[in-house]
Amino acid sequence: MANIFDLFRKIEKNEAASAGAPTYLVVGLGNPGKEYLNTRHNAGFLAIDHLAARIGVKIDRVRFKALTGEGTLCGKRVLFLKPQTFMNLSGEAVREAAAFYRIEPANIIVIYDDVTLDVGRLRVRGKGSDGGHNGMKSIIYQLNSDAFARVRVGVGKKPHPAYDLANWVLSSFSGEELGVLSKMFDTVGGGVELLIKGDLAAAMQLCNGAVPC
Repeated sequence: MANIFDLFRKIEKNEAASAGAPTYLVVGLGNPGKEYLNTRHNAGFLAIDHLAARIGVKIDRVRFKALTGEGTLCGKRVLFLKPQTFMNLSGEAVREAAAFYRIEPANIIVIYDDVTLDVGRLRVRGKGSDGGHNGMKSIIYQLNSDAFARVRVGVGKKPHPAYDLANWVLSSFSGEELGVLSKMFDTVGGGVELLIKGDLAAAMQLCNGAVPC
């Protein structure tokens, strides 16, 4: 008798073939659970939810240790992914999804929080180190590559140097800060679209110079 998980994989492959398999993977990082919903570490979740909603995609299907949704962006089939493993194991979900659809690092875009940037400021890079971010560290380790694009979303610096970093990233945004972020998420989406089009320079120009208001 076939293993039930093998049957599920066959069904998923048949569905992918009929709809057109995703060729891009857009990942938003965060921690699962209502208690983390609007915390600074979940800026990636907030951003990818906004982007997916713009094109009518729901990220609610459980696969690859993540919540996923599929849609078309800039003429490309895209898998939107929110790892549910907690931040420091995010790479497991990314690796599984990328391996299943044979998506190379060059076609992966990761959106995540950055405590070195003011709330709402954005930075786009085509590759690079983890910068001390545990989610990025996990992804680079699992993919054995840092050659994937990323969009960093500023969540504000610590109130003072002695403030515990873990406590800061797990603290909630104020209502005002959430308002600033929501206005910037359209710019994040524009940056992701330009990255999918292969125009890194334009994505950097759009996002890196954007000023929250």
